[in-house]
Amino acid sequence: MLQIAPKMPPVHTSQISWNQIGDPRGQPTIFKLVNDSNKYMELAEVTVCNSFYEIESGAYTLFPNLLPIGPLLPDSKFNKPLGLFWPEDSTCMSWLDQQPPKSVVYVAFGSLTIFSEVQFKELAHGLVLTGRPLLWVVRPDFTTRLSKEWVDDFLEENKEKCKIVDWAPQRQVLAHESVASFMSHCGWNSTLEGLRNGLPFLCWPYFTDQFMNQSYICNVWGNGMKMESDESRIVSRERVRDRVEELLASEEIAKKVQELKELAARNLSIGGTSYQNFKRFVNLMMGE
Repeated sequence: MLQIAPKMPPVHTSQISWNQIGDPRGQPTIFKLVNDSNKYMELAEVTVCNSFYEIESGAYTLFPNLLPIGPLLPDSKFNKPLGLFWPEDSTCMSWLDQQPPKSVVYVAFGSLTIFSEVQFKELAHGLVLTGRPLLWVVRPDFTTRLSKEWVDDFLEENKEKCKIVDWAPQRQVLAHESVASFMSHCGWNSTLEGLRNGLPFLCWPYFTDQFMNQSYICNVWGNGMKMESDESRIVSRERVRDRVEELLASEEIAKKVQELKELAARNLSIGGTSYQNFKRFVNLMMGE
């Protein structure tokens, strides 16, 4: 285990970003990217980042010129999707409107995660076993060798409680009152979005920094749990079901979730640390 600085979570060396990219041939490229970024940071007066002090205080001790101004999310008046991803399916919002408060398990693994056919089916069946409403983002390339017919049959069998979309308006989804939990790949944007909206996490990282983000969630902040595979490296349907129930039954996690939500809001409020840092950044840009 490696701990880069006090108050930063310990992480196994196998889970450092350049060791978790899937294809070892890309390892030198990621290592160089991280190393170059550190060099450039030394040249800058400040480096602005989308975070806030209390959740990564160890990192700011290590890099004192970091200036956290987050957690930043798109303004509600800007409805156009960000990035070059799939078109958002807004029908899931009307579906969410029909679900009870704090009942829906939202599952989304970002734009790059890929599941095997076996793992996809185990996850699907495990989510159904919870008996809870399910909103699941399944990209067209999310899994290999899985027929559209299987997915269609799965949806037909579970149409009363299951909604699957290619891509979701995640900002609106996470803020919806019917959503109870977030099963995530732990990309940084998703991590901050879930934290700011007061949702507990089920962590299922795929590559690079997502494993460090999982370590923060599970070992430092305490606002989530990680999914654990068996000896065959598959997370069984029973494990999926049990983990969802454990997460939603945890009063300790629920307390941490609320504390982090309030802490994020205070940072962005007038006089908050991120608010003051943003003002400092603007003043620097203006030469003041």
